[in-house]
Amino acid sequence: MRPANLNSHGVDDRSGYAAEFVAALLDPERAPPVFISGPNGKAATKRYAVYRNNVTVSLINALAATFPAILRLTGEDFFRAMARLHVRTTPPTSPLLFEYGRDLPEFIERYEHARSLPWLADVARIERAWLDAYHAADAKPLLPETLAAIPPEQLGGVVLTPHPAARVVRSRYSAVTIFAANRRDGPVPRIDAGEPEDALIARPALDVVVRRLPPGGAEFLSRLSAGEPLGAAAEAASTSASDFDISANIAGMLEAGVFTDDRKGNEQ
Repeated sequence: MRPANLNSHGVDDRSGYAAEFVAALLDPERAPPVFISGPNGKAATKRYAVYRNNVTVSLINALAATFPAILRLTGEDFFRAMARLHVRTTPPTSPLLFEYGRDLPEFIERYEHARSLPWLADVARIERAWLDAYHAADAKPLLPETLAAIPPEQLGGVVLTPHPAARVVRSRYSAVTIFAANRRDGPVPRIDAGEPEDALIARPALDVVVRRLPPGGAEFLSRLSAGEPLGAAAEAASTSASDFDISANIAGMLEAGVFTDDRKGNEQ
């Protein structure tokens, strides 16, 4: 299959060819571009249809690879029907397949047939964050002894640098528990989905780790990641959660490798 009237270098001379070719790929109701032809200049309608189907299937498979927990939670038929509609309405913008699917959580929130699964979009957000953490840049994690060496009177003014792989996903549902139960083999226990959970996604070394943050942890880490000093972030976290434990939160985040060794030096 090739476009008609290519020049001697194999390049189509008509402007807009690529846009029209791609636009019809993801819309099965749209007729193939009129300038598509096969051997001997014959119409290539069937060939184009096969190619169009292959592109759609490839994108659906890419989504299934990125969101295995969503696939398991919904089942094969439900997932592929949902993914097919997503592919048609949200075409890829990058040639890298692992980049595709960033809009799927928001799509799930709008998807009529997923309304009975209100936690599904947040589980998808955790899965997307997991992949982003996996591909994030490497950085040397901040060691506990490095932070401990700072004089106590200066700790409140310290600004910590988040690790490139660190992510936070906040949820009104038990998204972390649901995610964890459906990313491994074996039976899934009964889960009370109504308990709010915030996820910490990190990859200080080779493996991505997803943890449930303690009370106030999401607010604390979000503030730190935004560049607020330690004291201000802790105050905001205490306001959001009366049982916020700064020592436990810092210890857990250091253990998870959430911060890097590159402190900004804003000690006061």
